[in-house]
Amino acid sequence: MFGKRIKLFKIFGFEVGIDWSWIILAILVAWSLSVGLFPVQFKGLSTQTYWLMGIVGTLGLFFSIVFHEMSHSLIARKYGMRIKGITLFIFGGVAEMGDEPGSPKAEFMMAIVGPTSSIFIGLVFYGVYILGRQNAWSEAFNGVVQYLAFINGLLAVFNLIPAFPLDGGRVLRSILWGWKENLRWATHISSKIGSGFGILLIVLGAFQFLRGNFLGGMWWFLIGMFLRGAAKTSYQQLLLRKALEGESVKRFMKTDPVVVTPSITVGQLVEDYIYKYHHKMFPIVEEKDRLIGCVTTKQVKEIPREEWSSKKVVEIAAKCTAENTIDPRVDAMKALSIMSKSGLSRLMVTEGNRLVGVIALKDMLRFLSLKVELEET
Repeated sequence: MFGKRIKLFKIFGFEVGIDWSWIILAILVAWSLSVGLFPVQFKGLSTQTYWLMGIVGTLGLFFSIVFHEMSHSLIARKYGMRIKGITLFIFGGVAEMGDEPGSPKAEFMMAIVGPTSSIFIGLVFYGVYILGRQNAWSEAFNGVVQYLAFINGLLAVFNLIPAFPLDGGRVLRSILWGWKENLRWATHISSKIGSGFGILLIVLGAFQFLRGNFLGGMWWFLIGMFLRGAAKTSYQQLLLRKALEGESVKRFMKTDPVVVTPSITVGQLVEDYIYKYHHKMFPIVEEKDRLIGCVTTKQVKEIPREEWSSKKVVEIAAKCTAENTIDPRVDAMKALSIMSKSGLSRLMVTEGNRLVGVIALKDMLRFLSLKVELEET
């Protein structure tokens, strides 16, 4: 889902970070508040005051989203789910779950706490706003607090819409799951509704755009596109988890992979291996299957063609790391996770410093396709 992630801080054991796209959102929010909303609602203040209000309002929005996602994370941890961290991105924030909820109750509690926390913090901000008006606090302060009360209420209402993967969609999934005792069916129905809601937002965005509201229409359109894509992706990820559940890397690895020796040149690698076997990664092995690294087509592309005949593959080899190797006994889902993060389609399977096989993304996807086809109900 995310590009480059910036780590900010840790709280209650959860790492909070922002995607680069959230910086774009923060700038847009601060700008729209400073030159749009606050000058219209609170006339007569200085430009510097409006910008200060906009920046504080943006920081308050950041706090509100983190509070919302933190509530999800704490409940998820209570029910035994692994949370990798909390990331803010251009469409809000997400608690990155490593597992699906273990029961409908766990799903319901984790989902409903999000809107509940937004309502709670919205009421707190509204209470501060009322207190500020009664005590004649500055108009700028009251304006920012009023905005934060409103935006948290809006966040709660939007998230309660029963469109997966919004919180309301997860609540719906938990109810359907409890009713039929079938997580896959419940996710299928919920994601269909989420996809339909995304299409509705896309249509509304196009309508707003045609009416001349370019900025508003663009946001509706983008949010609709995101929700539609997220709904489909969430269902596909569930199918993937269920299909690979309990399957180890050993099930999918090839025990007789094509390997290269450290003494061959880059030119020999290209002509005798890449063009022949069509792989993008080759393990580099010495005697007795001792693994010393790997070489990829990406590394080859960085070498000038005139040096291919003289440079050895061992000179450009990538070392064995957690990003390109895996143990044969671990869950196949971990292999997929590593591939997703590293961008590799093949991993070396190792025991100690010894190569025992290679696992390829295409083999796992072929298995997934067959299993889904045979078990479709």
